Amino acid sequence: MDGPSGGCPPTAAPSRAKLPLGIIISTALFCGEGAAAAVLCLSYDHSDDRFWLALTIFFVLCPSVLVQLTLIFVHRDLSRDRPLVLLMHLLQLGPLIRCMEALVVYCWSGKEEEPYVTITRKRRLRKGYEVEMEQEVGHSVRRLATHRNAFKRMAVIQAFLGSTPQLTLQLYISVLEKYVPAARAVLMGICLVSVTYGALVCNTLAIQVKYDDYKVQLRPLAFLCIVLWRSLEISTRVAVLVLFSTVFKHWIIPIALANLLVVFFLPWVQFWRSGTRLPDNIEKNFSRVGTVVVLCAFTLLYASINMFCWSAVQLNLADRDLIDKSQNWGRLAVYYVARLAENTALVILWYFFKTDVYENICTPLLVAQLLIGYCLGIYFMLLFFQYLHPCRQLFRHNVADFLHCVCCRRQPPGTPLHLQVPYEPGVRHSIV
Repeated sequence: MDGPSGGCPPTAAPSRAKLPLGIIISTALFCGEGAAAAVLCLSYDHSDDRFWLALTIFFVLCPSVLVQLTLIFVHRDLSRDRPLVLLMHLLQLGPLIRCMEALVVYCWSGKEEEPYVTITRKRRLRKGYEVEMEQEVGHSVRRLATHRNAFKRMAVIQAFLGSTPQLTLQLYISVLEKYVPAARAVLMGICLVSVTYGALVCNTLAIQVKYDDYKVQLRPLAFLCIVLWRSLEISTRVAVLVLFSTVFKHWIIPIALANLLVVFFLPWVQFWRSGTRLPDNIEKNFSRVGTVVVLCAFTLLYASINMFCWSAVQLNLADRDLIDKSQNWGRLAVYYVARLAENTALVILWYFFKTDVYENICTPLLVAQLLIGYCLGIYFMLLFFQYLHPCRQLFRHNVADFLHCVCCRRQPPGTPLHLQVPYEPGVRHSIV
């Protein structure tokens, strides 16, 4: 084994296919939410609640259509002769056939030797050292990677364009009716799991995009910390919006639109001020209008995420990857300070203008629980970035440095430097 002083570079090892667990989870959440919504729609139909029925169907079908288009776009099926797959997508069952395809590829991988498609070179951080690794990527591994990328995008779209509005709607209905039937409780539970999983995918995608040269792997404790952070952040945010909307029914719409439009137009304003051209790598067959439509849809998803939680990335429409890869602690701090202030203002307004609907609830305790829950979410976020981030050794400044303003005065001792890594593979380089 090569030490820090160097050694002979190892040959590229063949990459083994891993169980597509993320694909299975995304498909299960998609099917479970659709089935639970169908059962709930039947109950709305029996009770003649046409308005709630229409909204519930809308928040199921709209993200489902976007999911089908996303899977078709990533797999480029329009240019291939696959009528059965396209039929399944028209029936809104695309994720099922895609999941079956991925499982078939996984089961057949490794049973027979196949030539590799390419060789990837990644770096891995191990106990203060940087190790360069090479892997041969075969056809099955490459196909599974395509499926994983498609389902990651599907999970985010399903979570923030479907599950979050659905969760908000059903919670609002439950508060008004003072009753939570079993079907609605199941649907809200699945929606909360879906949106938490979608936020978790956002975090992993952000890390993979920002540290593309590194082999990133989250530890179980980091997963748990992200789940606690995201579930507390999203659940308290949804609860605050629902409580406020039960009292100020006409004011919630402009507040939601203001949140959405400000975040939607901010990347475009920054792009227009930069004076650069539109990126031409979205799709080679797209016209300029098609590129603008895709970028607008991407920006809408970005704005929807930021309405309920931190998106973990910043859009940069002038960049080839559309993502700002810098670690900007200032934007993170501004977002959470502004969101905490907004939640506090909304819940206090609800407290002073609440109706008799909440006479059996200890409202001061509820207000305290919501604010403390959001602050706990922020605490777990700081804990993740300070101690559990897989690439925290590459941070120029960490959370503690930012909070103490050390970065404004002097560089603290022991801060990792920018590395100039040689091109010889297999050599370990210290980053301490």
